[in-house]
Amino acid sequence: MPSSDSERWWSPFRKSGLSDVFHVDLRPNARCEERAFSWLDENERARWQKFAHEGARRRFGLCRAALRAALCERLGCDNRQLAFGTARYDKPFALLNGEPASVSFNVSHSGSHGLIAFASEGRIGVDVEERASRRDFDRLIEAAFGENEQAALTRERKRGGTFLFYKLWTIKEALIKALGTGMSYDPANFEAPAPIRNGAVSGVYRFPEIPAINWRVDDLGNEDFAAALVQEADPAANSITDDDVYRMLSGSKVSIS
Repeated sequence: MPSSDSERWWSPFRKSGLSDVFHVDLRPNARCEERAFSWLDENERARWQKFAHEGARRRFGLCRAALRAALCERLGCDNRQLAFGTARYDKPFALLNGEPASVSFNVSHSGSHGLIAFASEGRIGVDVEERASRRDFDRLIEAAFGENEQAALTRERKRGGTFLFYKLWTIKEALIKALGTGMSYDPANFEAPAPIRNGAVSGVYRFPEIPAINWRVDDLGNEDFAAALVQEADPAANSITDDDVYRMLSGSKVSIS
C-alpha cells in the first residue's frame, strides 16, 4: 500500500465550496496497479479480473483503490472497515463498519484521467472526459442538448471547435450524477447554466422539478480534459431526501421509473 505522497497515483486537484476533488493518474504503471490490487476486497478483485479489456481493468482498479485510500484517510479508518453499498439507480455510498459513512463521493474516469469528488454533506456529482475527435457530434447534439445549447454548439461546430461540446456534456453528466437518477433522466430535459455556456467557470442551477435545491456548478476543465463538478450549494438548508427527488422527477415529462 502507498506509504508516502511520492508513491501515490492520485493527488489533490481542486477544492470547491464544500468539496474536495482528487485526480487519479490512469496511465499504465505496473507498480501502481500491483499496489492498487492490494487495496481491493475479494469482490473487487474478482471484478477486476473479469474485465476483458486491459484499459478498463486498469481504470477500475486504480480508481477504486484510490477511492478506498482517500476515504480511509478522510474517515480515519482501516481499509478492512470500509465497504460499499448502492442506492437506487446504483449510485454507490460508503459503509464504515457496516453503517453509512458521513461522506458523499462520486467517481468518473476517461482515458488516462480519473476524478474523485468528496463532500462531508450533500449530494455531489463529477464527470471527466478526454477530448477526442468524434463522428457523432451532430447526433448527440440533437439528442442530448436543449435549444439554446444546440444553437451555441452549432456556432462552435461551424468554427471547427469542440471545447464547448465537452464542457456542456460534462456539466450535464455531473448534474445527473449529483441527482443520483442515472441516465433515466433525459439530459435534453435541461440546459447547463447560461453563465457557464457563455464562458463563466461557475454558476448555480435549479432543476424546474426541484426548485428548492440550489446546485453549484463548476467547470473544472483544463488543457488535458473537460470536467465538471456539481454539489448542493447549501445542503443544511433543505431536508429533501433522495426519495423526494425521485418522486418530484417522476412527475416531469421524463419518467425515471
